[in-house]
Amino acid sequence: MPEATRIRDLPASEKPRERLLAKGADALRESELIAILLRTGTQGLSAIDVAQSLLTKFGSLEALAKAPVDELRVKGVGRDKAVTLKEAFRLAKRMADELRHESPVLDTPEKLAALLREDNRLLEVEHFHVVLVNAKRRLIRVETLARGTLDSLVTHPRDVFRPAISANASAVFLAHNHPSGDPTPSEADIRFTRDIVRAGKLLKIDVLDHIILGRRTTERGKDYASLRELGYLYE
Repeated sequence: MPEATRIRDLPASEKPRERLLAKGADALRESELIAILLRTGTQGLSAIDVAQSLLTKFGSLEALAKAPVDELRVKGVGRDKAVTLKEAFRLAKRMADELRHESPVLDTPEKLAALLREDNRLLEVEHFHVVLVNAKRRLIRVETLARGTLDSLVTHPRDVFRPAISANASAVFLAHNHPSGDPTPSEADIRFTRDIVRAGKLLKIDVLDHIILGRRTTERGKDYASLRELGYLYE
């Protein structure tokens, strides 16, 4: 078996750390970002090779993030490296939590998706959330109201607005995840959203949007769908 090219032997323009400094993290492949965390490879495998073997084994970053530490311990990944990977995903979640504490202004579907993305990325069943905001569209808090099966959720309109009334919220966003990864709204999603919009008008609490979180693919540029952008919040 030919010896793998070590990262240290690569031209500077191809080394992950140098590329990150020169072009930013978005310019790096997933295997290169993981390789930076791993730092070193093992005999016959560079850090990039080890990173790619992990991605091949688990199939996606989502599955990699879900994996227990023991399953991350493949050739080239010992206990310390496995813990480093696990904690990198934990830091990403904590960063998402910090967004809540800063009371961000939620005035676009992109900002709402950014707020909820990390908490929903690894969920294996649908979760329905109500995001409460004040008159300036600043976040009050996120309420998780229901956890369902892969293809169904049951949430009554009164459950949606009870926390909004309690928090004196001016408006709400609705959100839920599609564990399949496809954020396309179902007919049930559309009917439910319109029911909630009508109930909100009676209570004078605006329903600003309903976003469905999924996963980005090469064919699908966004990992969410906004029912407002799709025109489903209008009668």
